[in-house]
Formats: sequence, C-alpha cells, structure tokens
Amino acid sequence: MKLGVVFPQTEIGIDPATIRAYATGVEDAGYDHIVAYDHVFGHRPADPAAWAELGPYTDAHQFHEVFVLFSHLAAITTRIEFATEVLVLPQRQTVLVAKQAAELDLLSGGRLRLGIGVGWNPQEFRALGMDFQNRGARVVEQVATMRRLWASDSISLNGTFHDIPPGGINPRPDHSIPVWIGGHAQVALRRAAAIADGLMLEHSVSEAPKVMSLVREMLKANDRDAAGFGFAARLQLEPGDVTGTLTKAHAWARTGVSHLSIITMDRGITRPLDHLRLLREFMEVWSAGDKLGDAG
Repeated sequence: MKLGVVFPQTEIGIDPATIRAYATGVEDAGYDHIVAYDHVFGHRPADPAAWAELGPYTDAHQFHEVFVLFSHLAAITTRIEFATEVLVLPQRQTVLVAKQAAELDLLSGGRLRLGIGVGWNPQEFRALGMDFQNRGARVVEQVATMRRLWASDSISLNGTFHDIPPGGINPRPDHSIPVWIGGHAQVALRRAAAIADGLMLEHSVSEAPKVMSLVREMLKANDRDAAGFGFAARLQLEPGDVTGTLTKAHAWARTGVSHLSIITMDRGITRPLDHLRLLREFMEVWSAGDKLGDAG
C-alpha cells in the first residue's frame, strides 16, 4: 500500500516558502504521493446554514489551483506522485484539461494521477459557464476524449457534448495518464468500473471490502482486468492519537487498497508547517512498524 498525504488546501496559507517546505518535507519523510482537492470558485451563500446541508466549502475557504500548484511542486521534488482527488472535470473544458494534464505529466516525469469527480456545487458550475444537470453523462465523453487526445496527434469528434475539428494537443504524454474516479453512489462505482483506472473510495474501512468486491465484479462484467485497477482511501490523522491512527492505517492496508492518504486538516492546526511535523511523526511510527515486521 502506497502512503501519501492530503495537501492541506484550506489551512496551508499562501506563503510560497511554506508550501515548498511542506512538499519537499513530505517527500523527504518518505511519503509516496500528495493529494489535492479541487475547487475553482467559492460561492458566497445568502444563508450559510442552508448551504452547509449541500456542501462544506464557501468563498471563505482557500483552494490553490491544482494544475498550477502541482506544476510548481513538480519542479522542486523528484519522486513524489501528484493526484487530484478530485478534479471536478465536467465544470472544465475537456481539451484544456487534456492539455494541462499532459504538460504536468511531461514536466513531472510521469508523476500525475488524474482523479476526477462530477462535483456537488451548482453555483461553481454556473460561474464557470457549465451545465450542472448533465455533468454525469458529460464526464464519460470527457474521459474518452482526453484519452484520444493523449494517444493521437490528430482527432476529430462530433459527440453529444463535444465538437472538435481535426487537430490535437502538442506535446503529448508518452503514455495514457491514469484516470481515477471518486464517489460513493452506485453510479460512481459503475462509472469507475466501466472507464477508470481506479476508484477513490468515499467509504469507511468497514464498508470498503464489500464495495471493492462489488467493483471487481463490475470490472469482470465489463470484460476488464481487475488486477491493475487501484483503490484509494483517506484517513484522518488525529494529532493526539498517532498510535490510534496507525492502527486504522493498518486496518486499511488489510482491505487491499493500493493507496492511502493521510489528512491533517480540520483538527485545529493553526501553524501551517505543523501539518508537516505531524506527518513526520506519523511516518516515523509507520516506518518503525515496518522495520519491526521485517525483523520478525
């Protein structure tokens, strides 16, 4: 199981030196990947209490733009993978995302995992000029279109949602960038099994084995090989209970997930680099357990 971190979007601040120190620090600590949440536009609700029933974020929450952020971090790191978890794909222009993802993958040396989702915020779609209602159907055509753009020097498409004249993106990646899908609903599981390279679970550790088994059955029904299909999960790291978090991490490892990302946000951390200090503390305990296992 690869162990990564969730970039503390809403709490890291805007100091470039702090952001660089965080990224290089988690790589030096031995983590395998950095995950970042995506939001472009923060809506200011008239009634925050009512808005809280729809989603957790407003214009008061800070989000660094994921492609720019990861491009910057790729230049100062050498090994760590970057994953969007998730990029709200149907609120963005497909060809532009294909271009941005290709460029980031090329300049990072193939370190991008493009996690996508359909989003939950109708006001964000409105601000970006996209239709919120057909986002589920549109994302399927978007994934197919991006893969064609990555694979061919020229394509043309007159689809349901795209009208692309003959042409392509240049440069292109030398491989198909992994596209993972996130979600909890059955439709998201079916969509992942049909078109994705992996599923980002929105389930508890107790639910995960059943969900993973179901997705593997769906993969088989779609004549797809489950061996290379990945599963990712996230785990909240409790500042006062690193040992307890370690126990939960081992429970996730036993489910067979391929990736686990550690969250440090939303636990009252006020100094940005305290996120890094907590992650270093956890990695020390995690690595010590691995060494004990090797010795045994």
